[in-house]
Amino acid sequence: MFVDLQDYKYSKKKLEETIECQIEYPSFEEAISVPWRALPRRVSKLYFAMRVIEQFEDVEGRNPGETSIADRLGVLKLRKELCETNSLDESQIPDALLERLLTDTREFPPVCAIIGGILGQEVIKAISGKGDPLKNFFFFDAMDGKGLIEDISGP
Repeated sequence: MFVDLQDYKYSKKKLEETIECQIEYPSFEEAISVPWRALPRRVSKLYFAMRVIEQFEDVEGRNPGETSIADRLGVLKLRKELCETNSLDESQIPDALLERLLTDTREFPPVCAIIGGILGQEVIKAISGKGDPLKNFFFFDAMDGKGLIEDISGP
């Protein structure tokens, strides 16, 4: 999930007073154009894996989600090229993770419910202007049941 609230103003309570805050969100294009070597060291492996698959789909002229395990060799080749280009160790994008993402491309209702709940929560925060909003990527890994927020912004 990607959140772009542009120039967003919200309030949060600290003890007895209300503090007005403002966040400038990068667009999706700005967020994905950040060079991989400029990203924080602990960026989720899911981010890199999703970017490799996204670029593979672009190169092959496919719609999102049209990749399968049959594309494994092409995706691994592209991963190697992207890692070399971006000075990133290939271990940041494990084979097992890519294979899992290529194998399980159908919708999984329990995960859809979790992502939908998070999205609904963020919509309520955005409309009400109360509480810290999510900035900017949210990844959910069904294998370990963990959700992770990644703030990937330019300098």
